[in-house]
Amino acid sequence: MRKILLIAICALNVAALPAADDRLLQWMDRIAQQQLSDREAAIAKIHTLSEAKARQAWVRAKILELLGGLPDYKGPLNARVTGRIERPRYTIEKVIFESLPQFYVTADLYIPRESGKHPGVLIPMGHWEQGKLAAQPIAANLAMKGFVALAYDPVGQGERQQAYDRRIEASLIGGATDQHFQAGAQSILAGENFARYRIWDGMRALDYLVSRPEVDRDKLGATGCSGGGTLTTYIAALDPRIKVAAPACYINSWRQLFAGPIGDSEQSFPFFLSSGLDVADYIELFAPKPWLINSTVGDFFPIEGARHAYQEALDWYRIYSAEDRIRWTIGPGPHGTPLEIREAIYQWMIRWLKDGRGNFREEPVELALDSDLLATPSGQVEGREMYQVIQEGFRERMKQGNSEQLLAEIRKWSEDRAGQPPLVHVLRDDPGEVFRTQELELEVEPGLEIAGTLYAPLASGRKPAVLLIDLDAPLAERLATRGAVVLNLYPRGRPLPSAGEDQAATKQDIRAWVIGKNMAGMRAFDIQRGVDALEARPDVDAGSVRAIARDVSGVWLLMAAAIDTRIGRIWLDRTPYSLRAALDVPIARDLHDAVIPGFALHWDMDDLAKTMAPRTVLWSDPTDWLQKIVPHLPGFLYRSFDEKDDRFVAELMK
Repeated sequence: MRKILLIAICALNVAALPAADDRLLQWMDRIAQQQLSDREAAIAKIHTLSEAKARQAWVRAKILELLGGLPDYKGPLNARVTGRIERPRYTIEKVIFESLPQFYVTADLYIPRESGKHPGVLIPMGHWEQGKLAAQPIAANLAMKGFVALAYDPVGQGERQQAYDRRIEASLIGGATDQHFQAGAQSILAGENFARYRIWDGMRALDYLVSRPEVDRDKLGATGCSGGGTLTTYIAALDPRIKVAAPACYINSWRQLFAGPIGDSEQSFPFFLSSGLDVADYIELFAPKPWLINSTVGDFFPIEGARHAYQEALDWYRIYSAEDRIRWTIGPGPHGTPLEIREAIYQWMIRWLKDGRGNFREEPVELALDSDLLATPSGQVEGREMYQVIQEGFRERMKQGNSEQLLAEIRKWSEDRAGQPPLVHVLRDDPGEVFRTQELELEVEPGLEIAGTLYAPLASGRKPAVLLIDLDAPLAERLATRGAVVLNLYPRGRPLPSAGEDQAATKQDIRAWVIGKNMAGMRAFDIQRGVDALEARPDVDAGSVRAIARDVSGVWLLMAAAIDTRIGRIWLDRTPYSLRAALDVPIARDLHDAVIPGFALHWDMDDLAKTMAPRTVLWSDPTDWLQKIVPHLPGFLYRSFDEKDDRFVAELMK
């Protein structure tokens, strides 16, 4: 018996509907909040020290698992001092060391003039383009208060720009966050997390700090703001050498973060929430050592999220009878470290690393010129880039998988499941003269709809069907004029053509990852729901379904077609020919839209295409990850200059 398409013709006010990306966010947020509730229920069951320690061991192991482990490199730092700046009460040394072989870190070390050993403070930097230069007021004050402070450049900032072009003295990728997103997508495709390298840089910076004769290796603290607060949190939780932590403008809860200001790649791990974690787990992993949370009232990270984390962490420290070792300071102003926060950090470090001896009030600092704090003559370090480090590890771990495993992997991420045809709402109906045009909404998940436009020829009888993935109306109209029932589908998270560019696309992908889902896989499922809708129509020949996609959308279509044999033929146009090729270059545009965690370790696009045999795959003008056509690849089709789509449409419709 044929399935019956459920159509509800509703008088809906389209303008009153939430935007497609808003509805997707609401749907994912419901999943996130349930995962957080499950976690909180587990935390509420912990009352004894032995239970708390068991949870700490589990959290540490889980975080390391989500990172893909930490590098096991044991080689020398090969550190060198490239210059000094003398001040009356401290010296600044400009330093370069190796985090990994030929992967260099640039840093400034602030050393008190007083002789003897001093507590050390590691300062990971936030997302300031200048990197370590922004640390000067805090680092200099720490030095004047008797601490040795090390501020270092993160990857993509300061003197560690990625895809750096010396002609323009800037990164070709963009700013710090853009560079982090780039490395983040490449890392996840390679089966790891970009944060592992960020954390490793910090641990190697700590190695350098404790190697200095001026530093008391048993008295080490860490502080940083924003992205530096993130790294302070990670390093303190995972490196037992850190005895005191004071992150600023980071600690929060995914209760508030998920639908709000999520961070970039190193701040948002795949499977983080679905594994039963939240930000407070890092503090609880550090317990009972002293932890200072620093927030500002006007931060874009919501103050209620910080309150949530603090209240849970305070209860956790009570298990250790260490309530005096957890504190929350709130300062005025926007995201950053105002004077009140800076002085709270000094006071916290003095209390726990100097037995409370010292003045926590901030002193004026003679600021050096930015150029004077550079560790390299050119302002840009030499050596390997981040993509090359990721690529090296990927090649060591790569192991080809078989087609059965591939299909199982796609089914896992697309959550392939049998069911009734989707509920369809008709929002607008235009009868037309040759074909009827309908604006639709298809329910792909309970409470989640996606948009589509249907073009149904008025002629009677069953007709071939063509599913388009977010393509232009003229192609759909041309196919409908030829007698095909056409559904132009906009998979979840994709903006309608009138909505313009979706600037939050990458963060949609990240949100999906943290709840254990994958946008590419879910969009492949949406494509299958589009096939369900077409197959159930009485005017469609269910044995004659074809599909077309362009650009990165072709990845989702190929995934869907690999596991859905109802799709008899597909045409991919200007779709990247290889996922693994994205690991060979410093820049890969739109990679987040195509990434499945660890997929490239075992398969590539050609493996997906082979699973369709003996069905037909037409693939025209294959591209690289800069959307440039790669010529002369065997098995692909190419346009001549200014050639239109007619040849490919005719071949598809045979």
